[in-house]
Order: sequence, then C-alpha cells, then structure tokens
Amino acid sequence: MRTESGAIPFPWHGAASERQVSTGHQTPGLVCAHHHLYSTLARGMPPPPRTPTTFQEILELVWWRLDKALDLEMIEWSAKLGALEALERGTTAIIDHHASPSAIEGSLSVIADACAEVGVRLSTCYEVTDRNGVDEAKAGLEENNRFLKAGGRGYVGAHACFTLSDATLDAVCTLADELDVGVHIHVAEGPEDIDAGRRLEGRARDNWILVHAVHLDRELAGTIAHTPLSNMNNAVGYAAPAKRSNRIVLGTDGIGGDMIEAFRMTYLRAREIDVTFSPDVAWSWLEANWDLFPEAKDDRVSWSYDPMEPWHLAFTPGVRPTEVIISGEKVFEDGKPTRVDPLEVRAKAREQAMRLFERLG
Repeated sequence: MRTESGAIPFPWHGAASERQVSTGHQTPGLVCAHHHLYSTLARGMPPPPRTPTTFQEILELVWWRLDKALDLEMIEWSAKLGALEALERGTTAIIDHHASPSAIEGSLSVIADACAEVGVRLSTCYEVTDRNGVDEAKAGLEENNRFLKAGGRGYVGAHACFTLSDATLDAVCTLADELDVGVHIHVAEGPEDIDAGRRLEGRARDNWILVHAVHLDRELAGTIAHTPLSNMNNAVGYAAPAKRSNRIVLGTDGIGGDMIEAFRMTYLRAREIDVTFSPDVAWSWLEANWDLFPEAKDDRVSWSYDPMEPWHLAFTPGVRPTEVIISGEKVFEDGKPTRVDPLEVRAKAREQAMRLFERLG
C-alpha cells in the first residue's frame, strides 16, 4: 500500500487511525550495520610514505599503519567520539569491527565501555588476520572468545580471506560455531580478495555479515553489508547489491555514523547506473539493519525534518535529530548528549589523535 504521495508507509506510521496521533518526524533508532570505531581518529592523519594507487596499497600504507599504532587509550577515545557522532545523527546501535594489533587483549571491552558511557548500543568483534603472523591471529581469536564469553555482544571477526590462511579461517568458523554466533568479515572488497567466494563457499552461514561483496563471484549464505561511501573512497567499484538475493543492510565502514547520509548515498550511487532505482529500496535496506539489532526499534528519535520518509530524505541534506531516547532514557536533547560532555570528548579525542599522529611520523 502507498500513501497519497506515493511512498510506502513505514512500520512506525501504523494504520490510518494510528497515524492521527503519531508524528511524522519520529523514527526508531537507526542502526549502523558495519562500522570501524577505531578509525575515528584518522581524520587529519599524516600522509602515507607515498600516494597509494591500489586498494592493497591503501590498506598497507594507510589503514594497517594506523591500526598497528593504536593503544588502549586511543581506542577508548576513538570509540567514544565515534559513538557520540553516531548519537548526534540518530544512530542508537552500532555493529563494530575492530583492529589494533599492538593492543589486542581487552580492546573489545574498552570499546564496549566507551559506547555504554555515551549510551549507544554496541555489537563488536576483533578482526582476526594472519597479516602480522600466527601469534597475532591466535590473540585475535582469543579476544573474540574472551569478550563473548564474558557476556559481550558481537560476532567472531575476521579481516578478509586474502589475509587469512585456511587454518586460521577454519579456526574462525569453529569458534563462531562453538559460541553460536556469526562471523563478521570483509568479502571481496577489492580485486585482491577475488578468491573469497570460493574459499567461503560451504563455510559461510546465514548468521554471517559479509561486508562489501563488490567483487563476489557467487552466491554465499549471510547478510551483505553495503558501504557505498567507503567503496567510492577506495575506488573498489560498485557492489550492485540489488542484484543479490541476500538480505542487504547498510553500513559506513568507519566513515562516521550518519545512517541517513548512508541511505542517501546508497540511493544516489544506485541511481547513477539505474534511473528506475527507488528510494524505497534503499530505505528497505536501512530498515533491514533492525533485523541485526532489533532492540533499536524500541528506541525513539525525533528529527528536525517532517516527514521522515524516503522520497523526501533522498533529496534533503542536513536532517538531524532533536531528541533521542534509548532504553527509555533520554540520551540526547536540545542538540546535546545528556550522558557525556561533547566538548570534553572531542578535546580528549583530539589529544589522542595527536599521540597517534606522532607515532605515524
């Protein structure tokens, strides 16, 4: 059924009689289905030793240098700032994917505590990889195991198949099965990982999150997290998620926590190659994020714009929340968080960013 404007009614609109008492400027809390909170401090970082010209070089010269320089204090304030910025954009739940090779043990708890202080819901995991050796891969597995067994919410994390041996990939799958959780893994983001489909076929499960899938050459079980902002930034190509039979969700891959922006970019990127692509489809992918974090549907966000519906939002920049309620608590009011001092968070994060930049030379 469509409204008079042609838009499909949303779950929070309800039936016609219910709409009389509902407000068009409210939605449930939004969910970011794939984030890298550790990258929040990266803005303004020193340039790499040379300009990367391939996706592999972007990883080696930028991101793998940055994550290796992180310590627990940097991780804390990076996560706290990332959670604050998400809250400031109406995102009440984050599914995070973490990496800090020089500070693995305890890192997921640091992130969870930081998000809890801001008031944002969190699911996280540690990125298991062999790129720095077998011992680091084992430490990553143990951090996932420790955090989840201690009651943390999350997945077993993995970087990407091209940085995982078969033995390590099997260990990731085994741990996820033992803990009855899914695997959160980058899949065929760039051509370097073109073999991911073959290696994951038979391993992937319905409860996995497959991030990117730009160059995925076959069907795999799992939910595909589409991250158009990051894909464009890294010039890896267009993932064409509409062609997939999987459930599609939306993430940012570390480029902030603004899911309205992610929705708009999803729509515009698809529209660039298909003039028939509808905002309704892009919004349905954003709604699918609630399947991964259903508690966020009970949160309430009041917005600066009315109505909050896809045919309006696809063409309306600058929409911001005015009030956010999470678990019945008002955690954002009159443009400010209620649990933390945003000026202090930003000042502390800036201090940690400078420490990080010094390490990067």
